[in-house]
Amino acid sequence: MTVQESSKMPFPGFSSDTIDDTLVNPAAYADESIHAAYSKLRAEDPVHWTEPKGFRPFWSITRHADIVAISKANDRFINRQRTYLSPVEAEDWVKATTGDTHLFRTLVDLDDPLHMKLRRITHTWFMPQNLKKLEPQIAAIAKAHVDRMAALGGTCDFVNEVALWYPLRVIMMILGLPAEDENRMLQMTQEIFGPQDPDVVARSRILTQGLGGPEATGNPQVDIFALVQQFFAYFGEVLADRRANPRDDLSTVIAQGVVDGEPIGMLEAISYFAITVTAGHDTTSSSASGGLLALTRNPAEMAKLQADPSLIPGAIEEMIRWVTPVKHFMRTCVADTVVGGKMIKAGEAVALFYWSGNRDESVFEDPFAFRVDRASNPQTAFGNGVHQCLGLHLARMEIRALFAELLPRLDEIALSGAPQLSVANFVSGLKALPIQYKMR
Repeated sequence: MTVQESSKMPFPGFSSDTIDDTLVNPAAYADESIHAAYSKLRAEDPVHWTEPKGFRPFWSITRHADIVAISKANDRFINRQRTYLSPVEAEDWVKATTGDTHLFRTLVDLDDPLHMKLRRITHTWFMPQNLKKLEPQIAAIAKAHVDRMAALGGTCDFVNEVALWYPLRVIMMILGLPAEDENRMLQMTQEIFGPQDPDVVARSRILTQGLGGPEATGNPQVDIFALVQQFFAYFGEVLADRRANPRDDLSTVIAQGVVDGEPIGMLEAISYFAITVTAGHDTTSSSASGGLLALTRNPAEMAKLQADPSLIPGAIEEMIRWVTPVKHFMRTCVADTVVGGKMIKAGEAVALFYWSGNRDESVFEDPFAFRVDRASNPQTAFGNGVHQCLGLHLARMEIRALFAELLPRLDEIALSGAPQLSVANFVSGLKALPIQYKMR
């Protein structure tokens, strides 16, 4: 009997096949039924051999300690072969299209030594001491969006009218991109992470282009290859411009990057731009909107935060834990390793389910309660080890600036409709948050 066969087990309320299919099902993340599967696995089979229909098998890692341990063992678990859950058909298409395992070569898709050489290009720029100089500009952008919320007359969809635009404008500012390109950038960033959800695709096109025709209705499809070509076309021009006309912005830092004494390659540079603008936008938007929803549903926690602004930094960590915008990343084992009592063999993949780790009962007291003053919060939403999120300090700064501006001005807030989560199993969050409110 193989390790994989011996690790199969029944789950009350789930058949083994059902729980496997649930873990990859985008709809399970939209209705949060995924938490029942996560809780069952943490309790009964936290290192679980998983064979969902249409996907290559992998090990599901659902406990916080195992997620952190694998994340830090980058000599035994690599990124390059398989970075996120994708159906076999999609993986085969990427290989046939590019001859590689990925469409881009971003930091999250690479391993050392190239990963670290590329990371060093912007590492200093993303450190707190450098970001501090951006605080006044970020605060001004936050104020502009809270002013916008106030001007909407007491009702809005916080996701689509505030949260989507705020981090986008911060990213556009730090990259030095023109304001007139915001609509195009919003569509690109939304569609790269939201192709599983037709609502997200249609919304991005309506918001950015005012489309009222068939492309914005029904079940719009994303042509991933065409979308990648858009990234290359747009950022290829940015790359050429910053090499010829350097400025004081992050685009110039990337464009002027050097690897092994040579200018950064075209593919690596465009990939750098792509991961910066997508990850820096969507995840921050989801954390901010999900945080506001949690506060709205927990008025006592809102009251604590408004009474004591010194709690805001800790509350931001709780928002990030609560939302966990990046639901998983994958690794491939390169040397037989025992994890949680199971032997993971070289060549086998693991999925690190961060949302499960951030609800681990052995780490977080009452993990399904939202607490702005949570005393211990080693949330793992930013990852751990050498691949820990490069922009984590910027994300915290943005969310802090938004709530530091919003909370003192907010007198009342309530839901005016049902919040909706996006249908996605990789990067996901709220796609609608209808609220009514009174502001000072």
